[in-house]
Amino acid sequence: MSDFASPLLERLADLRERVAFLVEHRSATDPTATDPMRGMYLTDDAVRHLLSRSTEGASPSGRVEPDEPDGSGEPETTEEPETSETRDTPEETEPSEPPDDDRLHWLAHWLELSPLDTQILLIALAPDLDRTFESLYGYLNDDVTRRRATVALALDLCGVPTHSAAGRARFHPAARLLTRGLIEMDDPERPFLSRSLRVPDRVVAHLLGDDTPDPALLGTVRLLPFLPAEADAEDAESPEGATGTGGADGVDPLVRRLAEQLSARPLTVYLREHRDGDGLAFATVALGAAGVPALHLAPGKSTVAHRPEEDAPVERTAGERLPYRELLREARLTGRAIVVSSLPERPEELIRALAVNDVPVLLADPRPYDPQWCDRGRDPVVLDAPRQRAGDIDAWRAALGEEPEFDLAPVVAAYRLGPGGIDRASRAALDLAAFDGTELSAAHLRLAARQQSASGLERHARRIRPDVGWSDLVLPEGPLAQLRELVLRAQHRDRVLGDWRLSAGGGRGRGVVGLFAGDSGTGKTLSAEVVAGALGLDLYVVQLPSVVDKYVGETEKNLERIFTEADRTDAVLLFDEADAVFGKRSEVSSSNDRHANMESAYLLQRLESFDGIALLTTNLRSNIDDAFTRRLDLVVDFPFPDEKQRLALWWHSLAHVPCADDIDPASCAADFELAGGSIRSAVVTAAYAAAGRGDGVSTADLLAGAQREYRKAGRLVLDDASW
Repeated sequence: MSDFASPLLERLADLRERVAFLVEHRSATDPTATDPMRGMYLTDDAVRHLLSRSTEGASPSGRVEPDEPDGSGEPETTEEPETSETRDTPEETEPSEPPDDDRLHWLAHWLELSPLDTQILLIALAPDLDRTFESLYGYLNDDVTRRRATVALALDLCGVPTHSAAGRARFHPAARLLTRGLIEMDDPERPFLSRSLRVPDRVVAHLLGDDTPDPALLGTVRLLPFLPAEADAEDAESPEGATGTGGADGVDPLVRRLAEQLSARPLTVYLREHRDGDGLAFATVALGAAGVPALHLAPGKSTVAHRPEEDAPVERTAGERLPYRELLREARLTGRAIVVSSLPERPEELIRALAVNDVPVLLADPRPYDPQWCDRGRDPVVLDAPRQRAGDIDAWRAALGEEPEFDLAPVVAAYRLGPGGIDRASRAALDLAAFDGTELSAAHLRLAARQQSASGLERHARRIRPDVGWSDLVLPEGPLAQLRELVLRAQHRDRVLGDWRLSAGGGRGRGVVGLFAGDSGTGKTLSAEVVAGALGLDLYVVQLPSVVDKYVGETEKNLERIFTEADRTDAVLLFDEADAVFGKRSEVSSSNDRHANMESAYLLQRLESFDGIALLTTNLRSNIDDAFTRRLDLVVDFPFPDEKQRLALWWHSLAHVPCADDIDPASCAADFELAGGSIRSAVVTAAYAAAGRGDGVSTADLLAGAQREYRKAGRLVLDDASW
């Protein structure tokens, strides 16, 4: 027998005495009491007995008086309308300090159940704990097939007349027992008094000490990671999402205020996000500071999906209706708050269903709050969720459990993960290191962090996992220094633009945008990959054919999808040949010109609010509109390589290729003015020729490859004999 079951079984012993009293009272005058077929049919004597019965019923010991209105006219402080106030009788008051394992008492205390409600719940619960009550209830119901308590039987056992309005109100659809999901009434087609009472399995399990979540919530609701605040204020870490300087104890003032409110009373809050995940991260920190665990629901990620070619929605997952009733009951049983992120397109039903005053509910969404979403006249508290900060070193250290051997700050500087994401990434990195049988490395941590940024950019962009580094770049010192500065800006933008308040304001984002300009093959795309690799991020190359659309307005919609996804994803976005969409505006001489200018105007506005990292490349810098140039953080010019740089590019391309002992690419570097991309192509041509011979690459192979690149470019090449 479990500790949690003992108090319930003690209560059932008292209930058994009441049942025995009622059985004895009825059987004393019932002519069919000894009939083995009692309850299967009605005899004449049974009918006459029923006609002679008093309407007052029995008065078993331990009677609970029905609650009567007190005439005050004040409504109850609950969200459901009650037909009467609850006034406890002194003899039915629960013990002031019951044992901790008496969950029925604590449930009644948390949910503010009256003694009459508590007794009704126990009566309905009895057959689920002791099978003997099934037979007893069947006898008292005058029907051996009705083995659960009915409304009439529950009132009789509580000593409440079945005609009492206050007693019948306990079973109203808006009464506490039903709205809290503690009991359910079956057989709606039967008369009111004959309807059966049933306690859901989840409530029974909770009262017995089992806190396994309701099966109806599987796949829809998860437990939010609980991050309690540090006990020592001096050690309290500044949470992700803080936008300004923290308070004296290091905790953001907005987090502290919300935590204080949540600790004092249940509160409904709408958090408007700037970036997907901001609200969830802020809610996690605030609830941790308040000491309140939570359940997380993300309905917008598992609801109806629309196909563009069809008008009707198509089900993406089974069971479109979300279990709001079960979710609220789970929160009430376990004392948890509810956090909802990624609201559905039409959130009215969700907000109205969760707008209660006894459970803390935090809603997070990028859209501004619409008062029409809630028709109860009590809107939630609307707050702007602070932006998530990148590189919260203290949070990463706490999640890893120990200080790694490498410098943690530059490794995690680019990842804008919430507390839950940091925790999952840290566990995944430790698992990867254990799988490799090595100590945790920066590569493990970066790979695990990238996996936390599930992105939808693949529909419009090609993902590149960076596999190059600074040593792969052969550039003059000027452009190389600018590329390193670009990485520095991406790592420290939260501090400079946020903490130091150097943002221009006006809703501008904290994005980093750079332009790479230079001839084809000078290393622009390779440099973008190096920048992404230095930040530990994936590179997404935008596929312009999937973006540009002949229909008016469709190009802007495609670009908005890309920018929105890039805003919420830790990745580097690359617009190759950017002059196709970032070109100069022109005078309006036709409708095409007007719409082209509208696209440019949209891009100008979108770059202002962009919060990610974007790189643009172009072969003709003069084709880029000057208004775009003003919004760029850096413009890096890639010069055509001189002879010294060309020789370095030849040697760099040959670094991993088997070569002849006397190979010397100096003549190729001097005689052929080729960019880095063309030099690599020439080396590939030479490598194939050498592989066909089964020999190393020779100088002649390099010359042949260089000549081919000249011919591809339409340039004059001397005959082979002249070389």
